[in-house]
Amino acid sequence: MKLAIDELQFNQAGLIPAIVQDETTGAILMMAWMNRESLDQTITTKEAWFYSRSRQELWHKGATSGNIQAVSSILYDCDGDTLVLLVTPKGPACHTGNTSCFYRALDGSPAPKATMLSILETLVLERKEAPVEGSYTNYLFDKGIDKILKKVGEENAEVIIAAKNTDRGEVIYETADLMYHLTVLLAEKDISWDEIMQELKIRHKK
Repeated sequence: MKLAIDELQFNQAGLIPAIVQDETTGAILMMAWMNRESLDQTITTKEAWFYSRSRQELWHKGATSGNIQAVSSILYDCDGDTLVLLVTPKGPACHTGNTSCFYRALDGSPAPKATMLSILETLVLERKEAPVEGSYTNYLFDKGIDKILKKVGEENAEVIIAAKNTDRGEVIYETADLMYHLTVLLAEKDISWDEIMQELKIRHKK
């Protein structure tokens, strides 16, 4: 690792840009700056540390919010002047509460596929923590686990029926309904989609 660090090209301020990527979903979460010390801290603790140019000090991602990023690998590009941190996030990367800092498109196009499920999960969790009058999601949470399980069962049956039919659009529509209700179920049980993806990753390795 020390040899690789010596190959890096820090800028005149002693900094190097670091792109943070969710190792499970592939979503780009954020970009920040690192200096030699924050990089050493990241390698030692296996948690993301950066350098704040505005405060001119190191900062441990999630130290205040609890949204720590566990680092599994650090990649560097062919020129040695940019890093990619592969992480398992413990919460949203963005201070706005969004899963990723890159949640807006200049042309207003939909969010990338890799983050759409995370965006849905974030919205469901927001409804759980801060109920909104008239919200169907809050209706489900208010009714409790039995109602949620009933809806998951119904939507699962709808997917099966749709798959027996010839309308491809119907399968897509009903599967989206199922994914939404599964997201509500997982939120009710305090389980994240990241945990599900991690389990799939473990099975893939096997």
